[in-house]
Amino acid sequence: MCFEIERRFLIKNNDWEKLINRKSDIIQGYLSSYSESWIVRIRSEDNFFKLTLKKHLTKSKNFEFEYEIPKKEGEMIISEIKNPIHKERFYLRFNEKEWIIDRFKGRNFPLEIAEVELKRIDEQINLPSFLSTEITGLKKYSNLALSMKPFGSWD
Repeated sequence: MCFEIERRFLIKNNDWEKLINRKSDIIQGYLSSYSESWIVRIRSEDNFFKLTLKKHLTKSKNFEFEYEIPKKEGEMIISEIKNPIHKERFYLRFNEKEWIIDRFKGRNFPLEIAEVELKRIDEQINLPSFLSTEITGLKKYSNLALSMKPFGSWD
């Protein structure tokens, strides 16, 4: 089984920028959107395309299966997505863990979310000082929800 265990946080400052190892540009969208079942996502990251099947299990644990697809097919599929998400993704290391920072663009600007993948659901980690509120399991911050109700439209 392929499980994803992660914790997600809002960001309070830009102190994380000095820890960046690399950056990529992402466009993603959803081919299915029934949030209580399997979600099918397409993502382009630096012109590599992946289809992902996800299913929410608990607050911080999901099934996740990813499959790379040819660029031509990926471009065709993503061109048909109604409300794609555009974001910059930054990869960094803090205390032996790889963290990802997503800086959203377009209708989800200026949202920034940090996430870290864990090996176990009860794994203890040191949290960086640039983090603010934990949003793990809050569906309104999921990328699927942000594609349907962008951050820029929140009150």
